[in-house]
Amino acid sequence: MAERWRDVCGVRIAPAELRFSDAVPGSCYRAALTVQNLRAGACRLRLLPPHKPQVRAGREGGGGGCPRPPLCDQRPRCFKLIVENPEKPIASGLQFKAVVEYTPKCAEDLRDKLTLLIDDDLVHIPLLGLIPYCDLEIESEVNFGEMIANNKLVTKEISIANRGTTSGIFRISYDGVVLLHIKPARGVVKPKSVRKIGVDICTDVPGVIKEMVKVELENRGWTEVWVKGVVVEQILKVLGVSCGKVLKCINFGPLYFGTSKTEQIHLYNESPECMDWVAVLEENAIGGEMGTDLQGSTDAVLHNLSLKNKDVDVSTLVLCAPNQGTLLPYEKTLITLCFSPQKFERDFEVNDKSLIQDYVLFLRFETVGKRGGCLQNFSGGATATTRSNSRHVDLALMGSGFPVVLTFKPGTVINFKDCYLGEQAQVVCTMKNESKFLPVTFSFRKTAHFNVSPERGKIKKKSEKEVMISFSPRQLGTFEMKQIIDIIGTGVDKNNVNVLKTSTKSFHQIYLTLLGVCKSKQKSIVFTINPGLTPLISNATGQFVVRGTGQLSDTAPVAILKSTQTQIHTHRKNRNCKDDALIAFPNDRAASLRPSEWNKKYRTIFTKTERYNYVDPEFAYTDSERLLREANKKHYIDFISHLRQRRLEKEAARQFYLYNNPVSIGIKPAEGLKSPHISVADFLKKPQPKMLPLDDNCLLTSRKLAAIVSKSTNEGVWSWLSPMPSSTQEKEDCSLTLTHKQLHQIFIGPCTIDFGDVCVYSTTTKELHIINNLSVHIWIQIEIEVAELQETSPLSQVVPPLTKTYIPVVFETTTVGMFKTSFIYKINNQHIGHVLVIARAMPIELQLSTTELILSPIPGCLAGTEFRRTVTVCNPRNHPAGFTWRSVTGDRKSAFTIKPTRGFVEAYSDMECEVTWHPGFNTPETGQFILHVRKGNPINLKCSAK
Repeated sequence: MAERWRDVCGVRIAPAELRFSDAVPGSCYRAALTVQNLRAGACRLRLLPPHKPQVRAGREGGGGGCPRPPLCDQRPRCFKLIVENPEKPIASGLQFKAVVEYTPKCAEDLRDKLTLLIDDDLVHIPLLGLIPYCDLEIESEVNFGEMIANNKLVTKEISIANRGTTSGIFRISYDGVVLLHIKPARGVVKPKSVRKIGVDICTDVPGVIKEMVKVELENRGWTEVWVKGVVVEQILKVLGVSCGKVLKCINFGPLYFGTSKTEQIHLYNESPECMDWVAVLEENAIGGEMGTDLQGSTDAVLHNLSLKNKDVDVSTLVLCAPNQGTLLPYEKTLITLCFSPQKFERDFEVNDKSLIQDYVLFLRFETVGKRGGCLQNFSGGATATTRSNSRHVDLALMGSGFPVVLTFKPGTVINFKDCYLGEQAQVVCTMKNESKFLPVTFSFRKTAHFNVSPERGKIKKKSEKEVMISFSPRQLGTFEMKQIIDIIGTGVDKNNVNVLKTSTKSFHQIYLTLLGVCKSKQKSIVFTINPGLTPLISNATGQFVVRGTGQLSDTAPVAILKSTQTQIHTHRKNRNCKDDALIAFPNDRAASLRPSEWNKKYRTIFTKTERYNYVDPEFAYTDSERLLREANKKHYIDFISHLRQRRLEKEAARQFYLYNNPVSIGIKPAEGLKSPHISVADFLKKPQPKMLPLDDNCLLTSRKLAAIVSKSTNEGVWSWLSPMPSSTQEKEDCSLTLTHKQLHQIFIGPCTIDFGDVCVYSTTTKELHIINNLSVHIWIQIEIEVAELQETSPLSQVVPPLTKTYIPVVFETTTVGMFKTSFIYKINNQHIGHVLVIARAMPIELQLSTTELILSPIPGCLAGTEFRRTVTVCNPRNHPAGFTWRSVTGDRKSAFTIKPTRGFVEAYSDMECEVTWHPGFNTPETGQFILHVRKGNPINLKCSAK
């Protein structure tokens, strides 16, 4: 009952109307009514009971619209007024009360009114008796917003609220163009509750969605609900950093071999969802060039085409940092590209001046897992998605590599004139830069006895520069020095590809040969007689002193006599001495007092007389000590020899047990085997693609991916693998979080499984192929919730490294119409992917070769057998169909028969049925048969005899 009041004619009536909600027939309900005088003076108030026939009431705000017209029949009164009207006027501020009883007799809404007399004025107070009802409301629009065309099934919910007191029924009808899945399409909403209705949209085709869904609500009729949304392509764009415009090509220009140049770009995600991307370098793209001199003649270019087929790792030429990542909706990321041309070795000698290599490469930014053309056709008939379904953007990279060509005048071998110690010789060397495009920055390294001025410099293109090379020897002799010239350029640290920063470094070296001879000046040496005083510098005897020995000379001093090579002074008895005695020099007498080895002999330098060898007893070993040292030394030698012998014995025993088995018969490997005969045909075989290692920091290339795919797909198909990781290695591998590049090497497809036209009640199977190109195990889990795909098995597999397998996807349905849904799969229980399933469910159907059959007599046949004809029953579906022929005779008996009258037609096959007409007196010449198809539509066949 409403708790409202109203003021009218100076009187307050509370409540303004008496509403009896949820009234059940046979029950009695009461409501109080208060009337208060708000006038300044007294007034007369009087309530009158209902006196008109009670009518059905229309609900306000409900779906019933206007109230029903009154019924003039005499109905039992359900509203009763209980009141004691005051006989005297009521003073200002006072009030009186009344009670209204409502006793419904039937289950319908009733309306009546009370009359309030205020002096000479009349005021009506409405009375409403309402039975329990449902009040259903639904949202008028469901907006999916912007979605990405990625084969996902996007679900939104709309609410149907019931504010009434009884349950309400709803029914949803949709016949639009866009395939919408609405579940449930009909149902009941309980009182005072809200029910959620799911609306699914498959985002496989870009476009604008604006569809109308009709919803029938109880007591409200039909209402419209609009389903809106926009499906857009997931677009990647490459933008310039400075201009912000779309880039198609980056030209790095000319560079020297060994140098690097960096450029920055923005990778832009122009879509409303996150995107995982990875960079792949296309090596065999149409229009690509790798190391070809495009400025050369046609013959030279054709002659160098073999360079494309060389086993060259192109990822060393182009670096990308970062080369994988995640982009948020409408986000830009800064990417640094680095081009480093390298000089490839050719099969023939080429002049360095003409060695120019031009490069045209394509860098592709792809969405992770959406690679086209990666899966090959398998026996199951499933193929991968084409390139049109992949989301990518290509960026062309252009650049040229040039060698450093420096010429020297007078040449690379510079011969200086003979120079004396302390003097200097100079040669002017002219350096010329033969390059037409690039300057050269050089730096001479420090070289002994040679100086270069200037040591550093820069030579413009097609220019010359003179340097002065000086020969300043610091000692006597002949010098042949290698002068290293460092060519300075920009380069990057390839060990840290995550941060590509250019720095100045030496990328090339040129060598010059410098020849020089340093001679000494001739100086005569004058000997003087020592007067008796021994000078500071003297010979062994102290008699002759050489003056002016501050500088070297060509001849040795006379005091240096090679006495060991002459026998002039040798004593007669010592001339035939051939022992191994050592020679003692005249000035070593002070050293002879040191402890000496007891078994060594010394002789004098001139006469070869055996010298006295003094042994100091304070320092020398005694005989017993020498024996003890020899014994101790022999102990350690024997110990080490024993350890070696034990080690050799253990190794021999291990080898014995290793080869002492029934398999090995003791034949040495390759003993007695002959080398195989090699023919010329063996060299003509096409070499197998080499498996290139994939570094985590290395850029993915199309050749590397193709080599990995070929290795994994050449193996046999594995089926029914382990559903759960069991071994320690499998558990460790399947718990890894894979990077974007690793996920890009796992191929699960096709991403769209199209079953085509499928008959209801049939079972159709397609294969979902899985290729693991990683060197670790992966765990694939499939989550399927729709009933049509419940027979798919297995839903979990552990795929070994470099292995391909498949999962049979089974489709069954009993509902005719278009079927479109998607299911998700997880890799290592972390990374989620989607597969779209499409099918057109068709009813069971049989087709006739003709619907009107004319039987003509055949000449030469026996009587009664000449009127025969066959009709073909075809089954265009993939499910067997049962049929039954029934004749339509009416009141007359049919003269036509057909055989067989019942049977089965297998899938994609046909069957012939024979129709015979039996002539007779007054037999009808026309007939009709009905082909009843089990769970299908019937077909009429008209027959006539001519």
